[in-house]
Amino acid sequence: MSHFSTIHTSLRHRSALEAALTRLNYDYRVGSQPVRGYRGQTQIADLVIPQENGYDIGFVWDGQQYNLVTDLQYWQQPLSVEGFVKQLHQQYAYEVVVAQSQKQGFQVSESQQLPDGSLRLVVQRWAA
Repeated sequence: MSHFSTIHTSLRHRSALEAALTRLNYDYRVGSQPVRGYRGQTQIADLVIPQENGYDIGFVWDGQQYNLVTDLQYWQQPLSVEGFVKQLHQQYAYEVVVAQSQKQGFQVSESQQLPDGSLRLVVQRWAA
């Protein structure tokens, strides 16, 4: 019986996922990597965050999105799973907005984290 839990996300762009994890100061490995779980169980993931306790956090591409896979009993992060996913989604959204804005010729002129935890982003484009 597997101890792994799968949490569905809306993370579709790997580069934005990697950038969000980097902004949040998480070390991760990319490529087909094993996620270590209870009693030596493993599951292959596309991106893995190793935890100090030997039980990893993985992201598995299901053809549409990257789902979080981990053994929740051994979660060892400063935030709860819900808090982690919320923070990750926020940073992921930031990365997607910035990337799409740049594709359309905009540049970030201001980025600020507000007291309520939300992000304020101002982009601009100079017209010729």
